[in-house]
Amino acid sequence: MYNIALVEDEKDLNDILSLYLKKEGYNVSTLFTAREALSQIAIQNIHLWIVDIMLPDGDGFEILKEIKKHNEDLPVIFISARSEDMDRIVGLEMGSDDYMPKPFLPRELIIRTNKLLKRFYGKNCSIVNTNNILFQGYKLDKDKRKLTFKDEVIELTSMEFDILLFFIDNKGMALSREQLIGKVWGRDYCGSDRAVDNLIKRLRKKVRQIDLETIYGYGYR
Repeated sequence: MYNIALVEDEKDLNDILSLYLKKEGYNVSTLFTAREALSQIAIQNIHLWIVDIMLPDGDGFEILKEIKKHNEDLPVIFISARSEDMDRIVGLEMGSDDYMPKPFLPRELIIRTNKLLKRFYGKNCSIVNTNNILFQGYKLDKDKRKLTFKDEVIELTSMEFDILLFFIDNKGMALSREQLIGKVWGRDYCGSDRAVDNLIKRLRKKVRQIDLETIYGYGYR
């Protein structure tokens, strides 16, 4: 299933477009400001961005620039109440893949979204390779058990890969040392929980861009 980020400050329009996209079978993250959007670019596994150019705290061009800096292959649809040709031209020059002037019918957005996703990810629009995870400049391939950062392979041991994947799958959650031991070492492990701390210490050195927070007396987040 595809993940779509919708950045639109008009709540009614955001709600309507989100409803149509969800009915089509997409996962939708609804965002209302440039600040919200910029904070999610590096941590969300998004397959398509739909971005309003005019936002209360910034503009869509800034968001587009950061999206393409993070991953130049991510498709972006611009929407705007301004019917200025210059917006369309600037957006295309910066890397947007489609442009829709308001007002438009929600069904038109669905049609364009379906076509764009098919063009980028293949003919079967209901299936996407969710085994590739993008986050904070890293790309994690579950099938190949490989981690890269800006096309450079980061060598991880099997345990380092497993615990990193566990953190990603549980992003933002506090994980106890017991949970981490059970996931990585197995429930039959009889050693010290210091093994978790040592593994995290090694992982931090290899993936410096990822914030692994220590929760003293409990575990990590």
